[in-house]
Amino acid sequence: MACMLSRILALFISGCLLAATAFGVAAQLSPYRLHESRSSIPHGWKPIRRHSSTASLPLRLGLAQSNLDQLDAFLNDVSHPESPNYGAHWTPEKIANTFAPSTEALAAVRAWLGASGLAPTRVRVSPTKGWIEVNTTTEEAENLLKAEYHVYEHGSGKQHIACTAYHLPAHIAPHVEIVTPTIHFNAILHKRGGHTGVIARPAPGLVNGHPISGPVSAFGGSGAHKSSGNATADALVTCDQEITPACIRALYGLNRSPSSPQNNTVGIVEYTPQAYLQSDLDMFAAIFSQNMVGQSPKLVSIDGGVVQNLSATFSLNGESSLDLQYAMALVNPTGTAQAVTLYQAGDLPAGATFNNFLDALDGSFCTYDGGDDVFNDAFYPDEAPGGYDGPPDCGTTRPANIISTSYIRKLGLMGVTVLYSSGDHGVAGNSGYCLDALGDQSPDGTIFNPSFPSSCPYVTSVGATQMIAGSSTTDPEQACESVIVSGGGFSNYFDLPAYQRDAVNGYVENFAGADISAGAWNSSGNSRAFPDISANGANYIIAVDGVFYLVFGTSAAAPVVASILTLVNDARITAGKSPIGFINPTIYSAAFKGAFNDITAGANAGCGTPGFSAAPGWDPVTGLGTPNFPKLVQQWLELP
Repeated sequence: MACMLSRILALFISGCLLAATAFGVAAQLSPYRLHESRSSIPHGWKPIRRHSSTASLPLRLGLAQSNLDQLDAFLNDVSHPESPNYGAHWTPEKIANTFAPSTEALAAVRAWLGASGLAPTRVRVSPTKGWIEVNTTTEEAENLLKAEYHVYEHGSGKQHIACTAYHLPAHIAPHVEIVTPTIHFNAILHKRGGHTGVIARPAPGLVNGHPISGPVSAFGGSGAHKSSGNATADALVTCDQEITPACIRALYGLNRSPSSPQNNTVGIVEYTPQAYLQSDLDMFAAIFSQNMVGQSPKLVSIDGGVVQNLSATFSLNGESSLDLQYAMALVNPTGTAQAVTLYQAGDLPAGATFNNFLDALDGSFCTYDGGDDVFNDAFYPDEAPGGYDGPPDCGTTRPANIISTSYIRKLGLMGVTVLYSSGDHGVAGNSGYCLDALGDQSPDGTIFNPSFPSSCPYVTSVGATQMIAGSSTTDPEQACESVIVSGGGFSNYFDLPAYQRDAVNGYVENFAGADISAGAWNSSGNSRAFPDISANGANYIIAVDGVFYLVFGTSAAAPVVASILTLVNDARITAGKSPIGFINPTIYSAAFKGAFNDITAGANAGCGTPGFSAAPGWDPVTGLGTPNFPKLVQQWLELP
């Protein structure tokens, strides 16, 4: 379908196959080879029983994509500020056609499935032929993959079906990138609770929120403060104690009202039962953004998504309150022109995950890099009472220009700015876990645990800062170390991208790891380093269930950056230029030196160590620093 571009949103096992000519391709005799395996079970999980042999176990086979070896070059071509094609982002149709699996791959896999006794009526190929879905029983899946499935249970009570290894015939393995469900323990334990990202992420720091006692006023936040007679100055009196939209504007020079709102949006993604209350939006706006009283986000329902009000608790309403209250206020300093789009994913019985949202943005994404996982993602139609009984939304939703979430690199090629918070546990990973000697996450580990996807080189990782006690909004901030600790470090998997090589090498050579044992982190100097940038993440005032709270987290910082970049996009769109898209090659370029406020104080302790320290220039605590909006707009307007 035509769709608008999104821009800111070898062991062997004996075995053989019978010769067949299903789908016109001979299923060749070939030995099975190990395709994927894991050496241990993730912390917190344990096998409780074999999965029933007669139970339904739908499989999804992700086919090998074409031209992946050229993807980095394609992305750099439209994202590097010195490229003649800067800003010439691709359409979804071009993306789908360029990376579609080969007809040979599709035919070979279908022939193998047919030769294995699976009738064509049980095999479905996704619209762009990137995924093959097969309805099997556990026994059939085990025979097909030479695997053994167990039911695993987490300490939280959640269950997951997986195997520890699976195999494919030698002639099929080159055509298949991944099979699910198999060895991957990536089931969402809490749809929005825990410690990972920003929009498509649980809510770090919100678990640390505490109610504010005393009155809250437009100047000085909570408590009694005598007015100076200068409303602007009064609004900034206690920014070092309580952050408000006025504080954010003052810290980062955010002085723009939207000029091209009809061509620009900022997208916020929430997963049912997470929801906002209109009364909370109005309570917040009445004090900090009076022009937004009575205003609501533009709702886009995905797979029966509903803004539920049947249950109202901090855990259900806190994240939506933070995201929407600040995004709506920051992109609309005066008036109500700039729409904020709320993508509400999932019905009440089943909920949803990020992949349901991803599928709805564009039909091509129903097949990219994982698609829906029937064990991790809600499956629609939902037969539960009150469930959404329509078809799954796929390619029905137009993306916003800025979507603050974890994504895949093809989105950068399409011009999407992908933001992800760097985590709230310093050099430790999600939930504060570090790595043990085997590389597994453990509460007792001592090796640094770089978080994913923030360590992915194709997202822009956002760390957190805080104001120093007694300072003003014109004084330098420091890395956040109150309640949460800004995450950062060096990936154990991704190579150092060219765009940040000089910045990272400067830190590694001059500042890194003086108080840390060499074996605790990847000190090679050749790995992806994060975060890329930062923003304030401490002491945010939000209204939740009729009460004002203070909350902390990199999850507060990333939506702020998304709002700032939305207004940068507004400036470029007004000037007749394209949105900024994948920003990493640009922000690390020489032209943008000085466009961020350098943070040189603070550290990100974790894993029993002091972690890394902030330093002049880029560092793995606050990245390049916090946004200087006037300078960012100036530099981006100079680009084509």
